[in-house]
Amino acid sequence: MPSHDRQAWDNVVRIAGGITEKNTPRNLQGRDSYVVALEQYLSTTRLHDTILDGLRTAVRYDKTYFDKIVASLLPLLEKLTTRKISQLLAPDYGDLNDPRPVFNWQQAIRQRAIIYVGLDALSDAEIAAAVGNSMFADLVSVAGHIYKHGVMDGLPQTEENPAINLHCDEFSELMGDEFIPLINKGGGAGVEVTAYTQTLSDIEARIGDRAKADQVVGNFNSRIMMRVRESATVELLTKQLPQVDVLSNSISSGVADSADAQGNISFSSNTQDRMSSIQVPLLEPASLVQLPKGQAFALLEGGQLWKLRIPLPDAAHDPLMPESITHIARYMEKQYDSTPIWWDRPETVVTAKNDPILWLNDSETTEKQTDDTRTHRQLVSVEVMWPAQTLPLPLQQAVEALTQGETPDQIIARMNLQGFQAWREATSPQGEHDIFQIRLDEAHEARFLCRYITLPLH
Repeated sequence: MPSHDRQAWDNVVRIAGGITEKNTPRNLQGRDSYVVALEQYLSTTRLHDTILDGLRTAVRYDKTYFDKIVASLLPLLEKLTTRKISQLLAPDYGDLNDPRPVFNWQQAIRQRAIIYVGLDALSDAEIAAAVGNSMFADLVSVAGHIYKHGVMDGLPQTEENPAINLHCDEFSELMGDEFIPLINKGGGAGVEVTAYTQTLSDIEARIGDRAKADQVVGNFNSRIMMRVRESATVELLTKQLPQVDVLSNSISSGVADSADAQGNISFSSNTQDRMSSIQVPLLEPASLVQLPKGQAFALLEGGQLWKLRIPLPDAAHDPLMPESITHIARYMEKQYDSTPIWWDRPETVVTAKNDPILWLNDSETTEKQTDDTRTHRQLVSVEVMWPAQTLPLPLQQAVEALTQGETPDQIIARMNLQGFQAWREATSPQGEHDIFQIRLDEAHEARFLCRYITLPLH
């Protein structure tokens, strides 16, 4: 206010000095005299601010009535503005010692970032729902902006809108009215939602309306259903399938005595083989109820039925399996590339369990001739996934050979000659990376990921 009127606070103090119970409006009775004076001063000025207008609206409510309508909201607001959750939702933007980056949905979508949000609904479902719903509401707003103006709005370059893949585990805990337009109209902005839930009743109980629950489910084009125990959930899949014709084969036989006692025929017999066609459901609900663990039925692209068998991961027999989500996040943080010269990083060696070993190198490994210029591949980094803290000597030698200019094919051939098993797993089409594996014994297997950049030869 001082920027609008240098005498603003003096005027407010002067007005507050003349406030009495008799000249206070009824809806402001019980308020502090300075609050009443501030409201009266703002009513006579042309100062407009969205946040300030919202606060004034709350102040103009009758205090007793306002306390009643926010009584149930105050405990939730107290939870959201205290402890660590307040540092996450409302950080101090002026704190220069806070290293956490501040980002929004628009920035994350432009950078093709991966955002993991752990809401911990098991510990506090109320806070999880409040934070999740607010994030969904914000994402709906961003999706609407992308639909109208594109993801690069405000920037000089243009680019096609990327796919925004949204995976929602325990979907029913996150459901709200703000989520419906996201799955109903978000496809125009590139939003693709994959939701995971237990039963249809979970969604209905969360929303409180069967029609809205059906609206949510009806907007999903593909459905993958594992073993479920609720008939209403099973029918979401089985009722979408057609009736099929099944051939039925029946055999009947009979015998009859001859009526002619003097004849040569004592009896007669007959056998009939009948085949008929009957209509039955393509998939019975009992088939889904009795599914084994790791198997599912999938209804894809509107009407194609598939039977799936999903491999069950076992961390006990996989030395490359990360220990926790924290290890995955730490690995992604090391590998995330956010600048045009992402390869210009200092040498890093990490030997913790299941963490990569990065060995940066400037050696030139291979050359190739294109139509208009000669180029070469420059090794940027070598990542080794190994279950132990220290690398065995053969793997150390392989890393050193790569940094000195040997190609993966040369290392694979040499390791096989030494009695180890080594093979190439994959190569990117443009030659950006090579993946090969070395097996020292039955229980120990390492994976090498070599990253390259293609540069012109001068």
